[in-house]
Amino acid sequence: MRAMLCRGRCTGSTAAATLPKPFSTALVVERGGQITGYASSLAFISHATAETNLDLQALIASADSFGGPGILAPSRNSALLRWCLANGLRVVQPMTLMAVGLYNEPAGAWLPSILF
Repeated sequence: MRAMLCRGRCTGSTAAATLPKPFSTALVVERGGQITGYASSLAFISHATAETNLDLQALIASADSFGGPGILAPSRNSALLRWCLANGLRVVQPMTLMAVGLYNEPAGAWLPSILF
């Protein structure tokens, strides 16, 4: 599936992503007939990855609502954060992404999950 290839390019992971049982659907975005991003859902416990900020913005804009307290938008992606604020989203709770061991920052645009 192209979404898995996108995940591999964006996150550096070659492991197949699986959706936890609460998720019955995933969202995808396509550009030029190619899948360029996906979201397991748009919620606090979900993740998303896309080739560009525009692809990720399309996923976010397609949401009728967000699960739980919302999405985690990395503040280091200032263009995405500014877009979110300009489109009516607000900061609810600033958080810090921390990792044990080597951390490889993903390429492309992404929304982390609180679960991993």
